[in-house]
Amino acid sequence: MAARAVDYLVVGGGIIGVNMALHLKRRHPGASVAIVDKEPRLGMHGSGRNSGVLHAGFYYTANSLKARFTRDGNAALKTYIRDRGIPLNECGKLVVAKDEAELPTLDELLKRGQANGVELHKITETEARAIEPRVKTCRHALWSPNTATADPVPVLESLRKDAETLGIAIHCAEPFVKCAGNRVRTKSLEFDAGYVVNAAGLYADRVAHAFGFGMHYAILPFKGLYLKSDEPAGSFRTNIYPVPNLKNPFLGVHVTVTADGRHKIGPTAIPAFWREQYKGVANFRFDELLQSVGLGSQLMLKADFDFRRLAAEELRKYHRAHLVRLSQALATGLELPTLTHWGPSGIRAQLLNLERKSLEMDFVFEGDEKSFHVLNSVSPGWTCSIPFTAYMVDEIERLRR
Repeated sequence: MAARAVDYLVVGGGIIGVNMALHLKRRHPGASVAIVDKEPRLGMHGSGRNSGVLHAGFYYTANSLKARFTRDGNAALKTYIRDRGIPLNECGKLVVAKDEAELPTLDELLKRGQANGVELHKITETEARAIEPRVKTCRHALWSPNTATADPVPVLESLRKDAETLGIAIHCAEPFVKCAGNRVRTKSLEFDAGYVVNAAGLYADRVAHAFGFGMHYAILPFKGLYLKSDEPAGSFRTNIYPVPNLKNPFLGVHVTVTADGRHKIGPTAIPAFWREQYKGVANFRFDELLQSVGLGSQLMLKADFDFRRLAAEELRKYHRAHLVRLSQALATGLELPTLTHWGPSGIRAQLLNLERKSLEMDFVFEGDEKSFHVLNSVSPGWTCSIPFTAYMVDEIERLRR
């Protein structure tokens, strides 16, 4: 098989991979850039299955990459969506406390928001109800006016069109198979790449290991499910989130107002038994089952947070009635008869540090003058995608000097 020469080869055509390719092509217009993706179309995994929330950036400590890129990414992605005429629901977000014990964490989030340069307001219970009449909170709430929602699928489709307009070659149904140096083999193609960018999401660790990177990391998948409401559009005016446990990587059950004005509750964050365990036994891989069970067992014993309790709590959310009960702490009128069906599931590619037995809470990447590996494009990776990938391209150029 004759190898195709390409200056930059991006493995993975999700929101991170496509944006990486776009930044590389715009900075080096004369360079050839290609994307390979294992699926028949782009965005069939995390990029097309996320909640659609554009977060504002107040959850994260000020020294984290997530804090910086969430704030800037929120503005950049909203501008892109508006410019392309894609529906955008600029509905904001309320963060509510269920009791007085949660008020100090509410204040901590406010401090983080202020440190991160994010517009965030501490408001009274009465002011919160003026924004969302159905909301429940104890004394105070936080109001984030810059939080918004959009459908990620048309956003990625628009980015795909941008890439093709710039001359970026996109090869779908071409999973990464192996490499010998920068000679990369996919299902039916072979590439002689000047530089390889790994943005493979759920399989980023496997691709990185083939290049000798990320050897102390593994992806541990978590399955997310939302319950969709039968209530009409406009039944909620804004997203409602609980005060999170800042030691955990998940934000808890919340009410999400979608781009079309409908709402859903969730998500679950259930440890998945294999990486693409979306429904039934589809995509089952025995090797992934063994790895997920083994890594989950290690976290049960040695994690730096109470993973055993977290896993038990999340498994209970599989029961629709329990998930609805949790949502009822946030707002009135959330009832089992109106929350009748599960939406499409998503899988969060959460990176596990094998040495520390801990989940990585921030972006993780490694690379050298020949290849670059985005190991952890952790939530809110969709919100962060434009500035985060620009930063990754800066890192690539620094490594190649």
